[in-house]
Amino acid sequence: MASTRPSVPRPQLPQLSLPDLTPYEGPGLEPDGDHDTESLTGLDLSHADGGGSTFLDCALRQCDLTGTRLKRARLIDSALEGVTGVGTDLADAELRDVELTGARLGGAQLHGARLTRVHVRGGKLDVLNLRQATLVDVTFEGCVLVEPDFGGARLERVSFRDCALRGADLSAARLRDVDLRDAAELGFAGGVDRLSGAVIGTGQLMDLAPAFAAQLGVRVLD
Repeated sequence: MASTRPSVPRPQLPQLSLPDLTPYEGPGLEPDGDHDTESLTGLDLSHADGGGSTFLDCALRQCDLTGTRLKRARLIDSALEGVTGVGTDLADAELRDVELTGARLGGAQLHGARLTRVHVRGGKLDVLNLRQATLVDVTFEGCVLVEPDFGGARLERVSFRDCALRGADLSAARLRDVDLRDAAELGFAGGVDRLSGAVIGTGQLMDLAPAFAAQLGVRVLD
């Protein structure tokens, strides 16, 4: 009899279909800006202040987001491709129906952010701050996450496919239907006790056994 894999609700992917976009030719980002069907390509947006701005049906491609302030920004039905930078501030932002492809970001701040139907494909995200964030229908695929901080975050229908998850912190996080079975690499720096609500594979269970034992205060001796 063929074995069947236990069912876990899959995250809903963004249904992104960008219209014809107008190249952005403005002076740069401004607080509370309104961007609609615009293409921002190859721009140096480092240290720009776009706090509170709305990006609707937009594409940001190969932009430098070093130190860019996008706090409380709204990115709706938009694509970010090949963006780079250190210290990008997206705290309390809303990302809905967004594709993030091939990004290389370090120390990005998304604490308190709300991510709904977000697909992260490829790239590398170092020290990603998602503390107190809400992630619903989020897929991480083929990317590398180094020391992501999910402290106090809520994750519902989140999957990690062919994704390296290194040194993740789940302290005080709340998980529901989080699928870790297809992660290429799985490691936790804290919060192993918060894995209730997640699904892992048999091999991963063996790999995580020392962390579980440490959490329970069990000494393992030869």
